[in-house]
Amino acid sequence: MRQRHFLNLLLAGAVALPAFVGAARANPVVLFDLKSGNVLEHQDAFKRWYPASLSKLMTAYVTFRAIQAGEVALNSPIKVTKHSAGEPPSKMGFKPGSVMRLDNALKMMLVKSANDIAMAVGENVGGSQAAFADRMNAEAARLGMVGTHFVNPNGLYSPEQYTTARDLAVLVTALRNDFPQYAPWFSIEGLAVGKKAISNYNLLIGRYPGADGMKTGFVCSSGFNMIGSATRNGRTLVAVVLGEKSAVSRAEAAAKLLDQGFDKPAAGSTTLAALKPYGDTLSPNDMHDEICKKKAPEEQSEAAPEVAAKDVPKSPYQVKLDHPTLIAVGLGGATGPAPKAFVDQTNQNYTDVPLPSWRPDKPAPAGAEPLAAAAAAAQGDQPAKAAN
Repeated sequence: MRQRHFLNLLLAGAVALPAFVGAARANPVVLFDLKSGNVLEHQDAFKRWYPASLSKLMTAYVTFRAIQAGEVALNSPIKVTKHSAGEPPSKMGFKPGSVMRLDNALKMMLVKSANDIAMAVGENVGGSQAAFADRMNAEAARLGMVGTHFVNPNGLYSPEQYTTARDLAVLVTALRNDFPQYAPWFSIEGLAVGKKAISNYNLLIGRYPGADGMKTGFVCSSGFNMIGSATRNGRTLVAVVLGEKSAVSRAEAAAKLLDQGFDKPAAGSTTLAALKPYGDTLSPNDMHDEICKKKAPEEQSEAAPEVAAKDVPKSPYQVKLDHPTLIAVGLGGATGPAPKAFVDQTNQNYTDVPLPSWRPDKPAPAGAEPLAAAAAAAQGDQPAKAAN
């Protein structure tokens, strides 16, 4: 029923959809067949781009590898640190010290694109943001993502965090082939957190026939990024679209690419593995002023503009899903082993804290003299005499 409703909307709004014009596009795109690796379309595939929340795909991949290695389990506790709780939106807003299951954390990270949760996952699994970023870069190098570098697990802007459309295609291939058991997580329509419903920012989900993943991303400097996948008749195509002007236009661009791909034969002129670097591979494109300088705050968001029920949507990707399937997530239930890296890092943080010493102008409380002496000795000083 939902699909038929969608098709009617698609036909009604078809005139509003931009045509894909190949080389005339200014932003990087890659369209490829997931199974064969055949590249059906590409434009500026090796140009550096700020990944924004597409970084969370690598955060998920590193974490899946950690689960596979037995470092953590799906029910392992993920603790919200003070640092992660302070990350800017999009976020869940849990207080420092809150604990959730790893699987719930990953679902919140992938569907809500929660920056605080992504940082918490990175800090818990890696031990620290820097240590987790090292693991992200190690995986990128192992996979052959030659134009990618990470410094954080959530994709918040840094000039040192960049990727390419081709590298993202490589990452998607690894995610879907190495960990097919987690594929359903990328197509979740929405989350239920208590009484609150959170929709997926991927507007293809539930609206584009066959859509089954993957992720969106946005910061002012990157514009609106998207990786969208769809499967029809056993054939899965993936569209990587970077630097679009809005949440709706990136969904339209990805859908148009997928439509073209499904209309073509399965063979491509080259494969993802054989695609050679070309064009400008060093200078990232910064869209900050174009996207954010003169736009209202609501236009500087991953959330698509809402359309009232009585209004005719400009695009089928503005239509609100009638009855989205929601997956319940939240705090608690973490009965599995704590991430060893986080425990080790936490203990290490305390080992370097100097023992407290009493102020020299105040007498030490009764029984505290031994502690004061030990503290002074540990710091290479003689214990101070209490002032009379």
